Amino acid sequence: MFTADTFISRLNNLRSDEELRKIQRYFKSGEGDYVQGDSFMGVRMGLVFDLAKEFIPMSLDEIEKLLESQWHEARAGAVSIMDFQARDKKTGLERRKELYELYLRRHDRINNWDLVDRSAQFVVGQYLFDKPKDKLYELATSANIWERRTAITATAYFLRKKQSEETFIIAELLLNDKEDLIHKAAGGWILHAGGQKLIAFLDKFAATMPRTMLRYAIEKLDKLKREYYLNLGKKK
Repeated sequence: MFTADTFISRLNNLRSDEELRKIQRYFKSGEGDYVQGDSFMGVRMGLVFDLAKEFIPMSLDEIEKLLESQWHEARAGAVSIMDFQARDKKTGLERRKELYELYLRRHDRINNWDLVDRSAQFVVGQYLFDKPKDKLYELATSANIWERRTAITATAYFLRKKQSEETFIIAELLLNDKEDLIHKAAGGWILHAGGQKLIAFLDKFAATMPRTMLRYAIEKLDKLKREYYLNLGKKK
């Protein structure tokens, strides 16, 4: 019952030409874009997530089959199921490890920002919370943009637990990144971390950090502080 084929069949019943047009405008999949050639069915993501909730018992083998699908919505369903399983308090340590290992092993199929953001926090971050963080540093220096995004996004779980050190370490590793999608993620998560560590980070790096990262990081500061750090950034 909880098979990849059944999931995709259910997705087919939810397709909409109007939604497909919206998705194709929203995601950059044209020639030269960051997910060039990705294929979309035209299913609203809210419906994908609702369907994934029905398929939470899906086995790892079937989840991997979903990840192998050409359809973006099927892969979104796969990472959603992984996320739901990882979040479930009844999920044992061995299963959490298997989910984590599947995520990393098939990162080639977790190949867009929404797929990373939907699952990295609990599948990767939660698993590594009480373990060495070497893998995150490795991901942060990867040639693969989505692995780098996983590195910073996974630290969101640490922030839930009031631990922000790794978020700033990973953000520093990403300071010289060339990709706007990484600048947005790093800036957003250090903003979320906030506090004096954010101010210290900005004092040290605002003059040289990517402009987009800076703008995201200062978004919730008061006007005077925003202007101060933006002026520092102009010196870059």
